[in-house]
Amino acid sequence: MSDLLTASATEAAAAIASGEVTARELADALSARIDALNPRLNAIVARAPDGGGGAAGPLGGVPVTIKDAFDVDGLPTTWGNPAFAGAVAGRDATVVARLRAAGAVVTGKTNVALMLGDPGDTGNPLFGATHNPYDLARTPGGSSGGAAAAVASGLSFLDVGSDLAGSIRVPAAFCGVYGLKPTAGTVPLTGFAPPAPPGPPPTELTYACAVGPIARSAEDLRTALRVTAGPDGAAAKAYRWSPAPSRLTRPAGARIGVVLDEPLDGDVGAVLSDAVDALAAAGATIVEGWPAGLDPRRSYEAFGGHLTAYFALHGMGDDESFRGFAGHEAQRMSARAAWQTAFAGMDAFLCPVTPVAAFRHDARSDADLGFWISHASLAGLPAVSAPVGRTAAGLPVGIQVIGPLHEDDTAITVAGFVGRYEPPPL
Repeated sequence: MSDLLTASATEAAAAIASGEVTARELADALSARIDALNPRLNAIVARAPDGGGGAAGPLGGVPVTIKDAFDVDGLPTTWGNPAFAGAVAGRDATVVARLRAAGAVVTGKTNVALMLGDPGDTGNPLFGATHNPYDLARTPGGSSGGAAAAVASGLSFLDVGSDLAGSIRVPAAFCGVYGLKPTAGTVPLTGFAPPAPPGPPPTELTYACAVGPIARSAEDLRTALRVTAGPDGAAAKAYRWSPAPSRLTRPAGARIGVVLDEPLDGDVGAVLSDAVDALAAAGATIVEGWPAGLDPRRSYEAFGGHLTAYFALHGMGDDESFRGFAGHEAQRMSARAAWQTAFAGMDAFLCPVTPVAAFRHDARSDADLGFWISHASLAGLPAVSAPVGRTAAGLPVGIQVIGPLHEDDTAITVAGFVGRYEPPPL
């Protein structure tokens, strides 16, 4: 049973369906593991009442957790803010409801950075800090650090995070698991908001912010995306979503763009380089360099400009002139067009997620965690963080696989080529 607790969600569902284990037996074993390990990790901050065995489906009977920024019926939605400690949700977010419909059993909620405001660490005044399962003195990343730590350490088979500025990809990289930021708009944001009085929902950067899974295999990402994607509400009356098939079935013959030339920690760079070399050895053609027409520094600055405008809209930070924002928007559309042209001649693009591995809670890195994740966010592209090895100190390293717009399955497939989850030494 202990091996099954660190297996993939897909494997767990198959074990339940075959009768190898019952949903009850798996839930009980997982609960005992949470009791034993979570006090050290502080990844899960709320436990759900016994949810039964789950409906039939691709995730039938599989226990999952949910980032504490999504509504789960009967559980608090706090965003790590003491002001929301008593705000109990009366319904499920769309993504949660769809996971349940696929058979998943929601067992609890995972910790977040305060108001999701930190991609580098996870902690807040309400629940305290979450710790990296590979080194408890280090950060799990943020803001979905509780989700990544729980999945990595076998406390959950799958979690759902949100990603605007790397909040899925950074924790996945720091904790050695897979994380998907889908093409923007693919998974509905309904039920992903701080508690508030009835009224219009807060304005989000819907062209950049995405909701997606954190898991222990690329196949789990694919399964989770297929059961949660597609419009809801009024939009569901107009169209249906279906996944574009992957361009690839094997590495041989693939054309993969790669950039690893920005400043990187030496250990991180070496692990990423080895992963690219392995892909080339398997028959992929590696094309080095940024897409033609893309200025990565200007794109990074434009992404920062969009974030500044978003924060100004919500009364945080400095205001920005329309002329300045218009320039950032022009750069966003230019970057999007450059990527679209580039993907006519390549299947996916590899680059780092972060320039460093997980750093200590008490010695925050001054490395720029925003540069690498900004490009997929600015253009709304799908991006996967896949675990590709460890540093000499045993810390996980993730590589970022960016795919063509609306071709999430291609990015997931390439992540499956290069990545491999290894349980932490808990």
